[in-house]
Amino acid sequence: MEPIKVVVRYVDGRLVKGTTQDFFPNKDRFHLRPDTTNPEEPSEILIRDLKAVFFVKDFTGNQEYNERKEYGNGDTAQGRKVEVLFIDGEKLVGSTLGYDPNRLGFFLFPVDPESNNIRVFAVTASVKSVRYIQ
Repeated sequence: MEPIKVVVRYVDGRLVKGTTQDFFPNKDRFHLRPDTTNPEEPSEILIRDLKAVFFVKDFTGNQEYNERKEYGNGDTAQGRKVEVLFIDGEKLVGSTLGYDPNRLGFFLFPVDPESNNIRVFAVTASVKSVRYIQ
């Protein structure tokens, strides 16, 4: 499997950037190789410690870009449109194919196609609410 760029956000606010080759939404852990030029052994990451895993286009992003947080006329969605509010107050808007509050987490596809996030795996324990939108 090709390495995938991810940004791991912990519940306590820590952030780690790196690549993974073994993330699966039904597993309680995966391995992360830090984004460094020195080859390091990957670290084991436990999902229960996380807020979310952001699958990104690149690690730098664009700090000045203001990501769109609502659907416009003509926007299509893959799955159901949702607004996700995390316990830390962050809000993400996008679509999901399989939200189930009894699962470890779920994927969210951002509404803004220009977002640096390709998709986000939101950890259910870190989500305050999920609201379906029209």
